[in-house]
Amino acid sequence: MMKLSDLGFDEWFEAHVSDFLQEGLGIARISAVDRGSYLIRNEMEEISAELAGKFYFQIDSSVDLPCVGDWVVVQYFNDNRAAIIHGVFPRRTFLRRKAAGKKVDFQMIAANIDIAFIVQSCHFDFNVRRMDRYLVMAADGNVEPIVILTKTDLITQDELEQKIWAIRSSVIKTRVLALSNITGIGFDEFQQILSPGRTYCLLGSSGVGKTTIINRLIGQEAFVTKAVSGTGEGTHTTARRQLIVLNQGSMLIDTPGMRELGLLSVSDGMNQGFEDIVGLSVNCRYTNCTHEYEPGCAVRAAVTNGQLNEDHYSSYVKLKKESEYHEMSYLDKRKKDRAFGRFIKSVKKQIKDQK
Repeated sequence: MMKLSDLGFDEWFEAHVSDFLQEGLGIARISAVDRGSYLIRNEMEEISAELAGKFYFQIDSSVDLPCVGDWVVVQYFNDNRAAIIHGVFPRRTFLRRKAAGKKVDFQMIAANIDIAFIVQSCHFDFNVRRMDRYLVMAADGNVEPIVILTKTDLITQDELEQKIWAIRSSVIKTRVLALSNITGIGFDEFQQILSPGRTYCLLGSSGVGKTTIINRLIGQEAFVTKAVSGTGEGTHTTARRQLIVLNQGSMLIDTPGMRELGLLSVSDGMNQGFEDIVGLSVNCRYTNCTHEYEPGCAVRAAVTNGQLNEDHYSSYVKLKKESEYHEMSYLDKRKKDRAFGRFIKSVKKQIKDQK
């Protein structure tokens, strides 16, 4: 039988037990979410679960809904073969993005992650600017990132070194690991990163090899994979986010490929992901410098004299604008949501008073 500590429940979460746990309730971890249905994993097994009605109607935002990796308080029924979720523990770390499409809201990807593996293929998918987005997202949720370059068997050693140079020249300092699902090169080093009781997450576009990595770690074709399309673009294989407990005791969260990776309210992540630009900005003439048009801008001066990589600077400006624009729209949306919530409560009070 497993212990909760084997699933990552440590002293940090123990400190919050008294705030949530009541007699007759237990603790479990969300292992899968699929269109409003949940799987939870406890010391014994993995079972289905649903939200308690009271808990659901107290939620203000989709961010408050359980996501993969969350620790939750549950009540078991049906001879412990199913459960009702009554609450979510605070998240120590998280991964989230702007919801896809025109909707201005957060979409939770996973919670309580120790390391996020940002996976890119060396063949068609390699894109340093997209890598910036993932790194900002990881930094915003206080998750340590590691870049994984897959399909190294499809390029030469010189081409691989050029890609690593492109990453380093863009001032990305995180660890970079190159591997091949075909030859197995790099997998020994990859497996050495995985530690029992810790949680890892695979992030990346469709077809970069995330599910193949999991199958190789498990030692069997437990999850379906597909070949990339004729254009070299990936095709969706993973349909839902799920937490997998590996034989060595570590946990790995697989995620569907992301076509869109919009950023919303990631000022902290921007500061961490672009520390060099933040450091230069203290020398700007104006404290509120946007680093685009103002005279006396130390950041643009660094670009002009070659101290700062121009592509890296352009990526910073683009991501900053995008995040700020979405944040303004999100705050406006939240104001409208709160106003509507107050209206509903007032109507309910009037109905109650009339009875």
